[in-house]
Amino acid sequence: MRNVPHTVTDTAVARIRERIEAGVYPVDSLLPAQRQLSEELEISRASLREALTALEALGLLTIRPGKGVYVQSTQVSNAHTWRFAQQSSPPDTYQMRFALEGFAARMAALAISDADIEWLEENLAALQVALSNNELDEAAQLDFDFHMRIVAIAGNASIESILRSSADIMKESQRMPFYRRELVLSTFHEHREILDTLKARDGAAAGQAIETHIKNAAQRAGVYFPTPQA
Repeated sequence: MRNVPHTVTDTAVARIRERIEAGVYPVDSLLPAQRQLSEELEISRASLREALTALEALGLLTIRPGKGVYVQSTQVSNAHTWRFAQQSSPPDTYQMRFALEGFAARMAALAISDADIEWLEENLAALQVALSNNELDEAAQLDFDFHMRIVAIAGNASIESILRSSADIMKESQRMPFYRRELVLSTFHEHREILDTLKARDGAAAGQAIETHIKNAAQRAGVYFPTPQA
């Protein structure tokens, strides 16, 4: 079951995908210029670029800098079935995490101890090893543990209860970005940035770092969700 479009980008992804599957844009054909396509779809060039990136992640398009965007396949090749469609869509899941974990990180920066930092450093080292060895289930568990440790440090039992009750959904949202093999270490590098802001006890930077990480992870999984404008 496909997700109901939640954003302008999601709608553009759905419309372009329909054209590919219908043969309007055949395999190996060049898509119309981005200016023309953005006008046809009545979206901004920025939103169109996000949509094209998502379709490339799904294996439907190939973006060739300086040459254009080509149709690679009519069948999704890099997508993985979302097992929790009856409970929460991927955009809603990432958006929930963005909202709750951003707040938690800001609070955690005010309360984090040296022991917490040591634990997170050990987790980060183990994550790098797991990702480098393509141990994706282990990496997803380490990813989950990293995020939940930060939530626990923040000290809000209600947020922790909500996220722990959605543990399987959270882990799936953390595993999905790992299938972009060429970007598999991105989570490690983003966790490094998050931890550095926590070590600095900089709440604003910690919140921003974890929100950026969640948004980037979603995009690596081909998922886009709306966020408040700064």
